Amino acid sequence: MTHKSAMWGVRTAALLMAGTLASGCSAPGNSDSAWTAQPDTSASPGASTSSASGATGSPSSDPSATAGVPTSAAPGPAATAAAWKTYTDPAKTVSFDLPEEWIAQSVTPEEGTLPGALKIEVKKQDGAVVATLRTGQPPSSSECPEAARKPYIVISSVPLDLPGMTGEGTIAPHVVFRVIQGYRYFGSYGITNIVGGADGQACELRNVVRGPAGKGDYSFGDLGVLKAFAPDEKVTPAKAFDTLGQAAKYVDESSEFANVQRMLMSLEIKN
Repeated sequence: MTHKSAMWGVRTAALLMAGTLASGCSAPGNSDSAWTAQPDTSASPGASTSSASGATGSPSSDPSATAGVPTSAAPGPAATAAAWKTYTDPAKTVSFDLPEEWIAQSVTPEEGTLPGALKIEVKKQDGAVVATLRTGQPPSSSECPEAARKPYIVISSVPLDLPGMTGEGTIAPHVVFRVIQGYRYFGSYGITNIVGGADGQACELRNVVRGPAGKGDYSFGDLGVLKAFAPDEKVTPAKAFDTLGQAAKYVDESSEFANVQRMLMSLEIKN
């Protein structure tokens, strides 16, 4: 299988930290925080981005840039796993690559999924679930009152070739890592073709691709929906950070994310 590793997102961790300091971004939980989010509608096919600028102002008209962030920077580290293997379900409807030491296990899908739906958990050697692939999911939506919206930002967004519904509220499918602001900065990776929210504000960010008519939606990531968690809620498998700089460092320097991104980028939906 041809890996899509040539499409890694552009990294801007150093610029992020500098931008955050320059904009006076305050600590999480401060209602006066000067944090300007970048809506994921800025990404377009053929443009890879990795950005989390603290600069204020409107998003750049350039689809590969955020306001105040140059369109080019040094690429991040490549996936570090020494050996890879390919998982294909028995019906040969999906396939993806994963590190040799990780485990892909088919489990029973949730109730309400379409006939032929799949649920495949990808785990590390210690049993920790890294990502879950779900297919045949029924479409869903939720209300988002303006008072409940939270700022969010797209730290990494890389286009990939997957079948999906087009139309209002959708973009071309991307592998993304996004952060939403609550009492901490909560981050999640996954695939999506759903616009996150207007003006960089959202109640939740859905790691879901709306599939072609009659096929159902599908998802591949650490969790299906990212939101600003309450202090008494379980955050895992989402990530929690004290600063945007920490979130960008995870994307730019973590071998775990590099391996996960390569895995998500290799996904193929055959039917």
